[in-house]
Amino acid sequence: MDYLIRSVRADEWRRLKELRLAALADPLAGIAFNQTWETASALPDEEWQERARRSAVGREIVTFIGEDGGGCWGGMVTALVEGGGAGPAVDIVGVYVRPEHRGTGLARALFEAATAWAWGLAAPVVECVRLWVHEGNGRAAGLYRAVGFVASGRTMADPKDAAAREVEMVVWRAA
Repeated sequence: MDYLIRSVRADEWRRLKELRLAALADPLAGIAFNQTWETASALPDEEWQERARRSAVGREIVTFIGEDGGGCWGGMVTALVEGGGAGPAVDIVGVYVRPEHRGTGLARALFEAATAWAWGLAAPVVECVRLWVHEGNGRAAGLYRAVGFVASGRTMADPKDAAAREVEMVVWRAA
C-alpha cells in the first residue's frame, strides 16, 4: 500500500487527537506509552490545537502521519529536538500504526521521514536520533532494529513501573 507521509497541519488537530486516542486504546499502550487514554481524552481542545500547530511549524517538534489513498491516517511518529546528554538529539515518541496498517511498510516510511527531518535540521545539528522502548515490547524493539536503531547500553526505570526497564535505542548520523 502506498502512503503519503507528511507532517500534521494546524487545522488537523481533531484527527491528531483521534489517532492519539486510538494509540492509547491499543492493548500494548500500557507498556508503549507513558500517557493514558483517560489523561489524553481529558485534555482540552486547546492542547490538541497547540500540538497540531507546533507540528505544522516543524522547528522543534513534528508529528508525521501516513495517509493512505482513502484519506485514512494509518499511523504516526513524533520527533522532537532535545538537549542535554552528549548534545542535541532528536527523540522519537508516540510511535503508532493502526493494526490494519501493520506490515505494510508504513512504520518504516514514518521513521525515514522522522530521521530525514532530524538530519535536515540546520540548528541544532543533531548527531543521533533516539528512542526508549519497554523491555517487554519485543515487537516494537524488532521494528526499531529493522529501521536501523541499536541499543545504546543505557536503560532506565519505566516511569509507570519502577520494577520494569526501558532500553534506549539510537541511530547515528552517517559520516
